[in-house]
Parts: sequence; C-alpha cells; structure tokens
Amino acid sequence: MDTIEFIQTGLANTKRILDRTLDGLTPAELKWQPRPDANSIGLILFHMIRTEDFFVQSLLQGKPQLWESEKWYQKFSKTISDSGSRYTAEQVAAFIVPEMNGLQAYFEAVRKRTLEYVKDLTPEKLDKKISLPPPPHDRPQRSPFSDATVGSMLLMNMTHLAQHVGEISCLRGQQRGLDK
Repeated sequence: MDTIEFIQTGLANTKRILDRTLDGLTPAELKWQPRPDANSIGLILFHMIRTEDFFVQSLLQGKPQLWESEKWYQKFSKTISDSGSRYTAEQVAAFIVPEMNGLQAYFEAVRKRTLEYVKDLTPEKLDKKISLPPPPHDRPQRSPFSDATVGSMLLMNMTHLAQHVGEISCLRGQQRGLDK
C-alpha cells in the first residue's frame, strides 16, 4: 500500500465508522449535551467538518474554504468567521446544531475536495513544508506543528477525525446504551 492509498483508506474508514455512529440519530440526540458547557454530537460533527475544510483548502492549498466559496455559512445561518473551534462555554451552550442533512452535505462536499487533492499528491508534495498561521493570542506557546508538512497535516486531520468519532460514539452510547 502506498502513502496515498494509506491516506485514502484512513479517510474512508473514519467516514464509514462516523456514518455508522450517526445512523438513526434523532435531532434531539444530535443536540443533546451531557451538561450545558459540553459539546453535542452536532457541534463535534460541525467542528470536524470545519477543521477539515480549513486544513485542506486553506492551509494545504491556499484556497478559500468551501465554507466561504460555497456559502455554507449562509446555509447554516452562521457567521463567515465561525471556525467551529475555540468556543467559550457560553457559545457551546448557545450553539444551534444545523440539520443533519445539511451537515452531511457539507461533509460530502469537503471530503470530495479532500480526496481530489490527495489523489494528485506525490511523495515530494507530501514532504513540502507549509506555513501555519501564528497561534492565537490566548495560546502564545510554540505550535507543535511549526515544521509541518503536507503529509503531517493530513495525518493530523485523520487522527483529529478519529478522536472526534470516538467522542461522538461515546455521546451516542450515553444516550442509547450499547449498540442501539
């Protein structure tokens, strides 16, 4: 298995597990929070999609995110600056979860672009260094990704997705029990 096939397989496996985990959830289950300042499944899913859109479109390709270019922020009645990250407890409590079909459509659009990008990568392109934005003012420490490459950012995206799929599975289990 070559590196590109490895990345494609990792992304496909994560998506397959996510789809199975989300299957059959009600809007109430997507919005449920174990406590007011804890993420819901819908917020975690939104964050996952926004992050992949940012990583692949902005960081790796220097293109506008689909969030902006395809006006997903308008479709979700959010602001163009909503990154899906770094919410305060108050923002988490007030987050309005978009409809599942809209979240899935945005994810499909982002993933389609990700896979189009990945299929044309070469080992040389995977090793290309990329410039990351400076850390936010509230996190002035050195980024662990200061020597980031295209490959390391794609790996980070895959581990990020897998982590959040686990969180979604846990929240589903808290609401439904085992395998329900």
